[in-house]
Amino acid sequence: MPRIEKLKLLCMILILIPVYSLFLFRAQAEPAEQDNVIPFLQELFDDRTRLLMDQDKKHIENHYLITDKRSNYAYHREMNRAEYIHEWARHRKMKFVNAESTIRVARIEVLGDTAKISLVQSLKLSYEYIHSYPGRHDFGIGTRHGITLRKKDKRWYVEREWYSDPLEENSKKIQKSDLFFSPHKDPATTERAIHKYNRARAIDYANKYAGTTWGAGNGQRYNQKYLDYNSKGGDCTNFSSQVIGDAEEGGGLPMKSGWHYLYGNGGSQAWVQTDAFRNFLIRSGYGRIIGQGSFSDIVQSVNERQLHLDKPQLLPGDLIAYVLKGDVDHFSVVVGFDQSGYPLVNSHTADRFRVPFDLGWDKHTKYLLIHIQD
Repeated sequence: MPRIEKLKLLCMILILIPVYSLFLFRAQAEPAEQDNVIPFLQELFDDRTRLLMDQDKKHIENHYLITDKRSNYAYHREMNRAEYIHEWARHRKMKFVNAESTIRVARIEVLGDTAKISLVQSLKLSYEYIHSYPGRHDFGIGTRHGITLRKKDKRWYVEREWYSDPLEENSKKIQKSDLFFSPHKDPATTERAIHKYNRARAIDYANKYAGTTWGAGNGQRYNQKYLDYNSKGGDCTNFSSQVIGDAEEGGGLPMKSGWHYLYGNGGSQAWVQTDAFRNFLIRSGYGRIIGQGSFSDIVQSVNERQLHLDKPQLLPGDLIAYVLKGDVDHFSVVVGFDQSGYPLVNSHTADRFRVPFDLGWDKHTKYLLIHIQD
């Protein structure tokens, strides 16, 4: 299913997870706590985090009703998710060495033997390279969940679940490559009287407002100055526009006709829509495509430019567009590189913090590296 269609299906869930007041949470949660819902949820997510490390189904199988079609689907999605990230790591010559998780419950409704929950999970994952590049890299993924539980024989089970970043790509469709990134080297800088794009502030903004993920600032919440477009198809482009264009905290690129945000009303088409944003960046001169193609094409392009540091480089504060079937499907913000030179990104909708840029995408994805002109 195309990702934009998945996002539409998720709108219902995303709407259910505003930031409820502490009073409302307590009023709804206290009866549920007496019914052991919150302890079950904590155990469920702890066990699913363990599954990501060793793929042992024993961690989670007792939390699902395997004979129920919807519960069985939810169970197998978790198994597929664990398989995907391990296969991805194997192809990239990495291994996962740690996983940690916290949850923040926004809403609980219990009616008889059924409980409906809206919550956010903040996941921290850590990997190392198997034969080279010592050190560990930590990254974060934030997910919004809508869960229905059913009580049977005096205990809770997952009946069904929706959430926003399941990493449920087919592990057999991961882009294979014999090419690997080279450790990143910063380009030589020259003195300039004026820097139109404040790259350092843009990176700080991307980290502060990365959302529900581990590692993000601002209490793991978006910048309330801007509308949240998750319920309207996705917030990734809105976030990327904020990063490069926010005048107070971000990169400070001046808004222009066609690309602007009216506070209280929302963003223009080019501010919030993927293809329109890509077109604006190139036509305005704010951005320049310095690499495009498959995963292997991107590795080759980045490595070749690193051999010629006088050429425009992929830098923190630049953008990556994700193209499916000729259309831009997603945007992320480059915020750094790991010890091997692997580009790391932040994004919204799929809330991510310093995540390897291709994690969760498959061999059919094409990438555009967009360097923001300083």
